[in-house]
Amino acid sequence: MPKTGFPKLKGGKEKDMPFVKAVHDHVGSREDKFYKTTLFRSDALLLGLNCLEPGQIQQPHDHAGQDKFYYVVEGRGQFQIGDDVTAAAAGEVVWAPAGVIHGVSNKADSRLTLLVGIAPAP
Repeated sequence: MPKTGFPKLKGGKEKDMPFVKAVHDHVGSREDKFYKTTLFRSDALLLGLNCLEPGQIQQPHDHAGQDKFYYVVEGRGQFQIGDDVTAAAAGEVVWAPAGVIHGVSNKADSRLTLLVGIAPAP
C-alpha cells in the first residue's frame, strides 16, 4: 500500500485527513445564525470553528459528559459559564466543564471567531 503521509489511526486504519489546517481558511458567516465548521474530529476530540457576526449568539446549553473550551482567535465575546458572565478577547481561552451551562454572544461591532474544542467528541 502506498504511503499517504498520514499516520495510522486507532485500529491500524489510515484516514485521509490533513493534520494541519489554517484557521483563517475556514472562517465563514451566515445571516440566520452563527457559522460553525468542524476542523478535526476523532472519538476523543472535536475541534471546530465558530464565527459570530455582531449581534449573533450561541444560546446557553450544556454537554453532560463533555468538557468544552473556546479560544478567541479574533474579536471579543460575552461568555456565560454557569451563573457567571465574563468577556474574553483575542488570545484568551474560556473553559466550560462538563455539565455546566455555557453560551456566548457577540455584542461588538466586528466578527467573533472562536476555536472550539469538545472532549470527548459528541
